Amino acid sequence: MISSGDTGFVLICAALVFFMTPGLSLFYGGLVRRKNVVNTMMSSVFLIGVAIVLWVAVGYSLSFSGNVGGVIGNLDKVFFNGVGMEAGPYSDSIPELAFAAFQMMFAVITPALITGATAGRMKFKAQVIFMVLWSFLVYYPMAHMVWGTDGFLGTGGLHSVDFAGGNVVHISSGVSALILCIFLGKREGYQKRSYRIHNVPMTAFGACVLLFGWFGFNSGSALGANGLAAHAFMTSAAACAAAIVSWMAVEALHNGKPTLIGAATGMVAGLVVITPGAGFVPMWAALVLGIIVSPICYFMISFVKQKLGYDDALDAFGCHGIGGIVGGIGTGLFAMTSINGAAEQNGLVFGDTGLFTAQILSILVTIGVAAAGTLICIFITRLVTPLRVSKKDELLGLDISEHNESAYPSFNGLD
Repeated sequence: MISSGDTGFVLICAALVFFMTPGLSLFYGGLVRRKNVVNTMMSSVFLIGVAIVLWVAVGYSLSFSGNVGGVIGNLDKVFFNGVGMEAGPYSDSIPELAFAAFQMMFAVITPALITGATAGRMKFKAQVIFMVLWSFLVYYPMAHMVWGTDGFLGTGGLHSVDFAGGNVVHISSGVSALILCIFLGKREGYQKRSYRIHNVPMTAFGACVLLFGWFGFNSGSALGANGLAAHAFMTSAAACAAAIVSWMAVEALHNGKPTLIGAATGMVAGLVVITPGAGFVPMWAALVLGIIVSPICYFMISFVKQKLGYDDALDAFGCHGIGGIVGGIGTGLFAMTSINGAAEQNGLVFGDTGLFTAQILSILVTIGVAAAGTLICIFITRLVTPLRVSKKDELLGLDISEHNESAYPSFNGLD
C-alpha cells in the first residue's frame, strides 16, 4: 500500500541527493586554480542534463527492469514505460516513479566524482563522450548487479550488501578516475610547481553541502520514513564526525597544524566509508570506520600518490575509491542481521564468514568492471577526439580555451 509519508520522505531525499551535485561542483571548483574553475564546475553541472536525459530514456530500464544474466536489465521500461504512480518491485510503500527519481540522482553524481581526477587537462568534448559511455558500460551494470532484481552481486549471486553505493558509486568512480588520470597524463608542471587551492571557503562550503545531501543519500536508501532510515542517518553523522576528528589529528601530527581543507576532506572520507554499511552496522562500528578511514586516505593521498607519481588532481581515487573499499570491507566485518535482514549473515567480528567473503569478492568484481569499462570508454573516446587539451590551452586555462568564460573576469593577476 502506498504511504504518503514514505513517498514524501523519499522525494525529499531525492532532492537532497540532487543538491549534492552542485555541492560537488563547489567542492571541486574551490580546489582548482582560478583559470579552471568554470570548467571544473561545468564538469559536474553538465551531468545534471546529460545523466537525467539518459536515465529517463534507457538508464532506469537497464538498471532496474528485468534481468539479463544478473549483469544488466532489459529495455522493458525505456522512457519510463510502465513506471507510474503504483508501487514497483523495489518497495511496496512508494510509487515506482519515486524510486526511479531517487535512483536517478545517484546516476547524476556518480560520474561527476570521476572529474576530480582529471581537473585542468581533459577536453570537455572528450569528457561528455566518456561520461555517456561510462554510464552504459559501468554505472548501469553496477546498479543492476548490486541493487537490481537477481543482480549478480546481490540476491542473484554473491549476496553481498551495499546499502547506499559503496560499490556502485564510490569504488566504481574512484577506480575509473585513477585509470583515466593515468591515461591523461600529469598536469603541466606537476610536482615541479605549486598548485595552490584558489578558494578554501568555496571548498569547505561545498563539502558541507555534500554532507547535507548525504543524509538523504544514505537515509533515503531505506526507501521509507522508518527506523532503518533513522539508523542510517545517525551512522552517517557518527562516521563523518569521527573522520573529521581523525583527519585533523593525523594532519596535526604530520604537519603540525590542522587545516580547513583537511577537515573538509575528512568529512567526505567519513561519509564515503559509511555509505555501504549505513543501514547494516551498529553505531559504535560507524565511529570505528570514521576513525580508521582518515589515516588510510591521508596515507594514500600524501604518500602513495606522491611515490607512484600519478596525478589524481583532486583525489577522487584517494578519497572515494579507497574510502569505498574500506567501507565495503568494514560492512563485511561489522554488519548485523538484527539491524537489517537484507544482510543474510552477521559480519566477521560476530563469527560469520560468508558476508565478509562476499564483500571482498564484490569489491574485486567492482574493480574489474570499472577498470574494463573505463579502458573501453577511453578507447572509443579517443577514436572521436583527443582526451587532453593542447599544452597551449592547458597553460591558458580551460575556462577560456574550452568555454570562453572566466570565473573572475576582473582578476588580472598571475595564476
